[in-house]
Amino acid sequence: MSTSRNYVMGLFKEESAVVSALEALKKSQWKLHRVHGPYPSEKILHALKFKKSKVGYFTLIGGITGLVTGFVVPIFTSVQWDLIVSGKPIIAPIPFFVVGYELTILFGVLGTVLGLLLNAGIPEFKSLTLYDERCSGEHFGIIAACDPGGESGLTSFFEEQGGEVRRFDETDSKQPTT
Repeated sequence: MSTSRNYVMGLFKEESAVVSALEALKKSQWKLHRVHGPYPSEKILHALKFKKSKVGYFTLIGGITGLVTGFVVPIFTSVQWDLIVSGKPIIAPIPFFVVGYELTILFGVLGTVLGLLLNAGIPEFKSLTLYDERCSGEHFGIIAACDPGGESGLTSFFEEQGGEVRRFDETDSKQPTT
């Protein structure tokens, strides 16, 4: 059973007003949906209190996979071809360190990129319908969700925090909340 939600955006010019509105929104009954801003802000990121990223695990798994691949593939190839040169051993581990090192870096980078894409939800196939162009200029926008009929309370909340208010109608809010 899907519950419908309505969205209201509070637009602020001051970064400190956004931080205080986010703190007050956490203690309220409304659910934070998204924050938009004209530039990245450390204060806002700190107020949002994101969980620690899991991208490092992707990097670690990619690096380990690259190291193992860098040893297994050359060893397998050497055993299959049996080319004995000047009495040297077929499986000589010292040259395989170079291949293992290079593949550790390559697979670690690929794991990092994959982790960034998966954790950030990129690409986002749904369109950005809950957006105001003023957030690309000089305003910060906080979008919060409320139950149907609760828009007036959320509107007054943003006005008490010192922000302008923009409501989104039912056709704008067809995207699911994250």
